[in-house]
Amino acid sequence: MLDNLLFVVFPYVAVAVAVGGTIYRFLTNQFSFTSLSSQFLESDIQFWGSTLWHYGIIPTLVIHMMGFVFPKVMEALHGTPETLYLAELAGKILGIMALVGAALLFYRRVSQSKIRVVTTPADWVVMVLLINQVVLGLWIAFGYRWGATWFVHTVTPWVVSLATFQPAPQFVSALPLVPKLHFLNATLLILVFPFTRLVHMITLPVEYLWRSFQRVIWTRRKVV
Repeated sequence: MLDNLLFVVFPYVAVAVAVGGTIYRFLTNQFSFTSLSSQFLESDIQFWGSTLWHYGIIPTLVIHMMGFVFPKVMEALHGTPETLYLAELAGKILGIMALVGAALLFYRRVSQSKIRVVTTPADWVVMVLLINQVVLGLWIAFGYRWGATWFVHTVTPWVVSLATFQPAPQFVSALPLVPKLHFLNATLLILVFPFTRLVHMITLPVEYLWRSFQRVIWTRRKVV
């Protein structure tokens, strides 16, 4: 019963809230679909934290999605000890980059009074969940080796079973506690998605590809 609640009911509820909440927010307050950048308040720590975070987490998310969408391809790519070792090493490096970046951004919000003023309770919740997600991911990477192989035989079938409305929680219910917490934390992030700045992830400025160049004309006279 607990496995069904955590790994079947909870994911469905989280996705329903995320989709419905995001659509409602878009229809009622489109201008809130932004990261609400505070770069003008502090830029040095923000640059290094944001750079490390995005360059670490985006490839990690892409690799996870590849495992869900193309499991056979990922299984073949990790079919030799050499490629599996390189995949594990790359995952650890990307995870450490993301963790350092997230820690810098958290420190920035804690240490800078101007940033604390514009930080909402939802921001703190998201930052804690994101850091927790990366820590759990690194814990799995270092403590439960060769995740690139067992991932496609456990997590992928579970996610596919949910997507096809044939839930099979047994694929993940037998896993250790840390991977389970990793999955549940990710589900929590999906649940809070429409109520936070995370919505900026789905606002890609594709119109910039065909928008005309902006012309800037300097009108201020040069002082001799």
